[in-house]
Amino acid sequence: MESSDHYAALYAGFRWHVPEHFNIAEACCGRWAREAPDRIAIRWEHEDGRRAAFTYADLQANANRLANALARLGVRRGERVAIVMPQRFETAVANMAVQQLGAVAMPLSMLFGPDALEYRLQHSEAVAAIADESAIANLRAARPHCPALRHVIAAGEAAGQGDIDWEAALGAEHAEFTAVQTKADDAAVLIYTSGTTGPPKGALIPQRALIGNLSGFVCSQNWFPQDDAVFWSPADWAWTGGLMDALLPTLYFGREIVAYQGRFGPERALELMARHGVTHTFLFPTALKAMMKAVPAPRERHALRLRAIMSAGEAVGDAVFAWCRDALGITVNEMFGQTEINYIVGNCALHWPARPGSMGRAYPGHRVAVIDDAGNECPRGTPGDVALHRRDAHGHPDPVFFLGYWKNDAATRAKYTGDPADSWCRTGDTAVMDADGYLWYQGRSDDVFKAAGYRIGPSEVENCLVKHPAVANAAVVPKPDRERGAVVKAYVVLAPGFEPGDALAEELQRHVRGQLAPYEYPKEIEFIAALPMTTTGKVQRKVLRLQEEERARSRGTL
Repeated sequence: MESSDHYAALYAGFRWHVPEHFNIAEACCGRWAREAPDRIAIRWEHEDGRRAAFTYADLQANANRLANALARLGVRRGERVAIVMPQRFETAVANMAVQQLGAVAMPLSMLFGPDALEYRLQHSEAVAAIADESAIANLRAARPHCPALRHVIAAGEAAGQGDIDWEAALGAEHAEFTAVQTKADDAAVLIYTSGTTGPPKGALIPQRALIGNLSGFVCSQNWFPQDDAVFWSPADWAWTGGLMDALLPTLYFGREIVAYQGRFGPERALELMARHGVTHTFLFPTALKAMMKAVPAPRERHALRLRAIMSAGEAVGDAVFAWCRDALGITVNEMFGQTEINYIVGNCALHWPARPGSMGRAYPGHRVAVIDDAGNECPRGTPGDVALHRRDAHGHPDPVFFLGYWKNDAATRAKYTGDPADSWCRTGDTAVMDADGYLWYQGRSDDVFKAAGYRIGPSEVENCLVKHPAVANAAVVPKPDRERGAVVKAYVVLAPGFEPGDALAEELQRHVRGQLAPYEYPKEIEFIAALPMTTTGKVQRKVLRLQEEERARSRGTL
């Protein structure tokens, strides 16, 4: 999809409209239950083949019943309610019910073990938790150390393992509920985000942040919605990428989202999108790489209706970019943001040309710059920290900002540079901005490293490696070296049909050396079965970096 460049006019003409009062549940469900009650909201499918469809009227009635049940249990405005479930109808219901109450939803991944759950439940002082069979055992193990947690509601196949069952709780309540009136600045969601150091921080997200996400969502999905729009993403609804980039904005526009309760697989993802007529999606670069390697020519096997693909979490790279364009017929719209300030940079192939390898431009409504340590804007072409200003290009407050870190004022202050009313919020990601405002990602500020005096952005080397047919995925980290400080090392996951060996390692080194600068090729390659990944699909380079440091210490070379 080629486009004319309408960016300047779109950016200059955009204005935020944030009402004094705003509630996510009303915007995403209540109004549609009144205006289009029979429209499909959630189309659910389990990996075992079970399927069901739920309308906006179904979503609202169940949310009302759950809100009544939570109120009966004593959950009050502002209190935290943990939601520990995968993509399923009950997860959407829980999010709507908590917002209607004026409480704070705390989505937690079903992949969290007892320790991870315990920390977040303790730190947030959550008073209630809702879990299904995927998480109930770990939740029960964590509960004895969470004194504030008064109630556990067991959903799905977890029935009988909590204080009250979902079906019984909802069955005892009326399908009408008078929602509280919330202000746009009121807290709505508490999402814990893992940093590079210290324990996870709880980012408190206001109601208005959903509005702040919308310009990026509309652009990255090539002007969502269309009347027949169907959305699906494998992103867990417990994370910003699944909640704020998929579930909530799709419901905000009154469209249908597919909830797939099962593991991601490249072939399965394509089958699912074809079966449900998915038109818009968000796929991590990791997922796209897996699909590219497993199904090189997907349209020969699947009748896809895709119109837009947004990708985020890691740099897409031009190998994946080219595959999406050639094999799927879609110019992938890369996006960049983080839990605290989400959906701020990206592409919109419909209205401005994407540049392969670039993470895009500031979305309308967001004033983005690359800044140095002192908070000054860097000259174009100079690497720096990607940052978002409190006010947009017209001097108006940007609604996308988080309220702060839960019980961590020092971390909140450290996130900003400059006067509080006129400040930059740092992302901790390094990039270069070119003359046309496109940003070129270099990596997390703590992932970028120097080797023999040269600055190395791992994503460029990783992207080059993935272009080789033998490579399914790769991660590049510094290996400590006494003479050069560090050398470039690559951990490589091989594609099916390839065997590790010295000859292949040398071939991959030649491949990179022929494409990039001589100092960027990996001096050492280690083949690995799987890269350490976060639950949101990001490569945990820190784990590999620390492993290299520990090995160097044991060798006495550090």
